[in-house]
Amino acid sequence: MNTTISNNGLPKFPQATNSPGTGSATTAAASAGSTAAAPTSDDQLKLTDSALALQKAARPGDTAAVDPQRVEQVRKALADGSYKIDASRIADRMLTLEQQLGGTGKA
Repeated sequence: MNTTISNNGLPKFPQATNSPGTGSATTAAASAGSTAAAPTSDDQLKLTDSALALQKAARPGDTAAVDPQRVEQVRKALADGSYKIDASRIADRMLTLEQQLGGTGKA
């Protein structure tokens, strides 16, 4: 999957090339006011699955991760005092997360 990155209004600078004969004199001449040809956009960026997941999660308006029925169910349980907290389950998940992050937690 390819993702295009816009320049976000930043100016476009000429790209350096690795061809023979391209030295500081050529670069200085190009930047001294001569008009250079527009650079080609052959650059590509490939994101990992993790980066794609983070990108998807960061999109505004993406509410697919929130289950409104579950939210209402928890809200009602909190209001009437019937919501039960399983401290052992929370502790187990915290230890698992610590291990996944490379910590020294022991399960």
